[in-house]
Amino acid sequence: MKSFLLCQTARALATVSVLIWHQMACAQGVGAQEHRGEPITTDSEAIAYKLTPSFYRTTNQPDAYDLNLRANLVSHAAWVGFYRRANEFQQLRVGYENTISFPFGHLIPSMQYATRGFLGGSLNAEIGERYFGLLGIGRTNLKDYFNLNFDPNDAVLIGAGTRVLPNTTLSAFQIRDDRLGTGQRVFHVIARIKPDARTRWTFDLFYKDGRAAAEDEVKVHGTGVSVTYDFDRYFVRAASDPHVNFTKEHMVRLAAGLRF
Repeated sequence: MKSFLLCQTARALATVSVLIWHQMACAQGVGAQEHRGEPITTDSEAIAYKLTPSFYRTTNQPDAYDLNLRANLVSHAAWVGFYRRANEFQQLRVGYENTISFPFGHLIPSMQYATRGFLGGSLNAEIGERYFGLLGIGRTNLKDYFNLNFDPNDAVLIGAGTRVLPNTTLSAFQIRDDRLGTGQRVFHVIARIKPDARTRWTFDLFYKDGRAAAEDEVKVHGTGVSVTYDFDRYFVRAASDPHVNFTKEHMVRLAAGLRF
């Protein structure tokens, strides 16, 4: 019963958030464009949900769990999530992003708030169509936050990609700390392959190096991989990260979920 109530509450929060932002954006004349990688919602009244439960196993740490619900309405997306690692750390977060389309590409501003006083935001751009460039910047208020994207948050992004191959999107980019002096860098090579209308594979090969904090003497480096398989409304994901959040610890991440 408790799990059912949590899911219903999360769905209601995500729905309310995305509807509020949609009304604000319509009043300001923001154009509609679905976010790449999420369900296409051409109906301005239809909200597409994505529910992602995740499990994290890390060496020398207790296991952790996360539940995230994302709601997409045309160009708008809102999410609510909850992370817990035993009795050591737990955090509730909410966020919003909007995909603004231009003749030459897309601009995606986003913002996120989490308990423990965390506040962060980012601005990313995709310029071009068959061949495209990627640019981005992220900033936070440096409050406690468990980073679930495992890249530096206070960082810049630069990269490029192509859609020239049939049913395939290829991209390569680097995310680099430009604020805290940690030297953190993550280089991603991502392939999204859609062999048919019901199936999609996503492969993310990444190499990272840097220190967990600027004052640390030890610099880590290593290669990790993430694989996601989508079939109709369902998906599964597995990832291996040899130096999670630039520590000496190895993390295995497992996720499974559905879109509805």
